[in-house]
Amino acid sequence: MKCALCDNGDARIVYVSRSYGAGDDLLVIENIPVISCPACGERYMTAQTLHELEAIKAERRQRAPLRTVAVAEFPTASLPIEIV
Repeated sequence: MKCALCDNGDARIVYVSRSYGAGDDLLVIENIPVISCPACGERYMTAQTLHELEAIKAERRQRAPLRTVAVAEFPTASLPIEIV
């Protein structure tokens, strides 16, 4: 597959998960097809994929069964932060 940005022929489709919202409005969508180019490092979605994501978000109650998910918080207070 050709990369739409750098025209390299080694682009491939990878499947990712993305989260939208937070708290009670959190929605996790799994297996989203993303085009990934090893030559330029770019990752992007097609217009069709973006439209489908919007449809899933709009119909989340019908299309997304509720699941319990563990949530961990990164311990930022325990690490020294160095601003360069």
